[in-house]
Amino acid sequence: MVARTTHSAMEVAFVGAGNMGGAMVERLREQGVGVAVCDIDPVRQAQAEKAGANLVGTPAESAAALCAGGVLFVVVVTAQQCREVLFGADGAAPELKPGQVVVLCPTIAPADVEALAQQLQALSIACVDAPLSGGPVRARDGSMSMMVAGEPAAVAAAQPWLDRVSGRQFSVGGRAGDGARTKLVNNLLAAINLAGAAEALALASQLGLDPARTLDVIEASSGQSWIGSDRMRRAIAGQEQPLAHMQLLAKDSRLAMDEARAVGVPAKVGDAAQSVFEAALHAGMAMEDDGALLPWTLARAGKTQAPPTD
Repeated sequence: MVARTTHSAMEVAFVGAGNMGGAMVERLREQGVGVAVCDIDPVRQAQAEKAGANLVGTPAESAAALCAGGVLFVVVVTAQQCREVLFGADGAAPELKPGQVVVLCPTIAPADVEALAQQLQALSIACVDAPLSGGPVRARDGSMSMMVAGEPAAVAAAQPWLDRVSGRQFSVGGRAGDGARTKLVNNLLAAINLAGAAEALALASQLGLDPARTLDVIEASSGQSWIGSDRMRRAIAGQEQPLAHMQLLAKDSRLAMDEARAVGVPAKVGDAAQSVFEAALHAGMAMEDDGALLPWTLARAGKTQAPPTD
C-alpha cells in the first residue's frame, strides 16, 4: 500500500524510481532534498521509502506535492509511459503550476519529446529534454552525464537540481528534442561497441585465450570502449543481476536507426548492431543485463566461456 504524502512542499518529485531514477532519488535524499516519488513497483517504492522519500500514489499526486519552484523528473522508459504519466488518467500535467519545470529523462524519439514539450507549453509548463548516460552506479554518486536541451529559462530553473544529480551536463540545443537526438547518436555507438565487444571476447574465448586477460589488453589498446569494458567485466564475472536491461539498447538502437533512415544516412554497422539486439530480444533476453551478449554469443556457437587461467 502506497503511503500518500500530505505535504505540498517537496523540492523535487520523481515519477519512475527504477535503476536510474531510484539512484537519483537516493542521491538527493542523501543531500537532504525533499523528494516525492511515484512508482508502480512495490520494490522500488520500498527502496525510495527507505531512502526517506515521500511516497505518493499517482503522477498527479507527485506534481501536487511540489513547492512553487519544484521540478518534476520523469524517469520512465517509453514515450507512451511519458504520455500516460503527464496527460493520462491521474497525470501530472494538470496539477503542475504555470512556470514549473518537467525534466524528461527517458531516451525516446525526438518527435515524441517535441510533442510532449508542446503540450506542456500549452499549459505554461516548461520542459527540459535531459536524457541520462552512465548507468545506476554513476547516477548514485552524481558522476553521470546528461544531454540537456530546452529553452534557456527552463534549463536555468532546473539547473540546481541537474547539478545535484549529474557531474557533467552538455548543453546540446535550445529546442526540446535535441537531447534525445544526441542520446540516440551516443547509444547507437554504444550498441555497436557492445555488440562488437561481445563478438571479440567470444572469439578470444574460443581461441583458448583467457577472456579477462584479453580484456586487460583491450583496455590498454586501440579496441577499448567504456561500455565494452563495463559490460564484459560483468559477463566474465558471471554477474547476472541486470544493471542495464537488454531491451533498453534494443529500443535505443531501433530509434537511432529510424532517425538515420529518416535523414538518409547509411548506417550499415548500426543496422547490424540493432539486429543483434533484436535477436537477443527474440531469444527472451529483454530483461537480462545487456552484458549477457557474451554468453549468448558463445551459446549460439554451441560453446561455453573458457575459464580464466589463473
